[in-house]
Amino acid sequence: MDDSVLSFPRSVFREDHEAYRDTVRRFLTRECLPRQAAWDEAGRVDRETWLKAGREGLLCTAIDPDHGGAGGDFGHCAVLVEEVARSGISGPGFHLHSDIIAPYIERLGTEAQKQQWLPRCASGETILAIAMSEPGAGSDLKAIRTTARREGDDYVIHGAKTFISNGLNCDLVVLVAKTAPELGAKGTSLILVEADRPGFRKGRKLDKMGLKAADTAELFFDEVRVPVSNRLGEEGQGFSYLMTELAQERLIIAIGAAAKLEAMLAETIRYTKERMVFGKPLFDFQNTRFKLADIKARATAVRMMVDQYLAEHLRRKLTLQEAAIAKLYSTEELGRCLDELLQLYGGYGYMMEYPICRAYVDSRVNRIYGGTSEVMKELIGRSL
Repeated sequence: MDDSVLSFPRSVFREDHEAYRDTVRRFLTRECLPRQAAWDEAGRVDRETWLKAGREGLLCTAIDPDHGGAGGDFGHCAVLVEEVARSGISGPGFHLHSDIIAPYIERLGTEAQKQQWLPRCASGETILAIAMSEPGAGSDLKAIRTTARREGDDYVIHGAKTFISNGLNCDLVVLVAKTAPELGAKGTSLILVEADRPGFRKGRKLDKMGLKAADTAELFFDEVRVPVSNRLGEEGQGFSYLMTELAQERLIIAIGAAAKLEAMLAETIRYTKERMVFGKPLFDFQNTRFKLADIKARATAVRMMVDQYLAEHLRRKLTLQEAAIAKLYSTEELGRCLDELLQLYGGYGYMMEYPICRAYVDSRVNRIYGGTSEVMKELIGRSL
């Protein structure tokens, strides 16, 4: 990550994490940056890039080597998230696949499920999606209506999901469904659904404000029959499993927000020193320097908080409330700061060819997905 705007050394990463950072940077520069425009137009990342990422060891780095992973830890995930945010690349759902969805299989799956799926996930042959949100149930997961009724040794699934990242490319879906609708949240289960199952259908590519290359789709389940052996963990425990894993997902969003803010601050400092206004660099105006100084102070606060929570999570001590604080504060600050930074570009800030404009539209979703800012406030409020 470009640390030029930071005023203090970071100590959260080890030497092997920084060596991995070099690998990630090379991959993003060589394999991703040249393809960004094509991905934006197609609305998805090509499969070959996923396979290359698998060969380079960028997928499922924290998964046990016995199941095809690299045996790393969450620090390697954090490095990947930071470098993708810093680079300005959008589209590859690598961290979602590797560090949000694959852990469900590793922690809840049977040995047979792990052996069947995780090596293919690590190689990039199988792309994962998780299907939680529905047309009538976004942040309120208790309101989902997709059902999985038991018929002998099978579940028969019926329902629809929306806003599903990796939805077009996915080969395997971790589905959140009601196996006992009358029990509410206690009737929720997690079920693995292969994309080639009869009755499973991928809907339209959703046209989003930003993150154009990140394939996001609707998924439909019309009496899809899967064996009971595809269930992850215990029946009726799905909601509690989700609550456990959502802390890591929210920390990932916070890590990306901190890195994006630093990268855009560094880019804006460079731009204001080069941009001439009324015969002198924009940076030489006191208003510009004061604005940048204020944002540097705020970016520093975000970084110190996120690194503290990252260190806590590496010790497996991060709580759901702490993750909510990290996500709420970092994403809200990112949004406010990007708006102020964009203003320094004038009309050029409104042009998509400038990184600040792309960051502005791509980052807006950070305050929505993984749980809205309002949901984060509710979670934090419960701990008061």
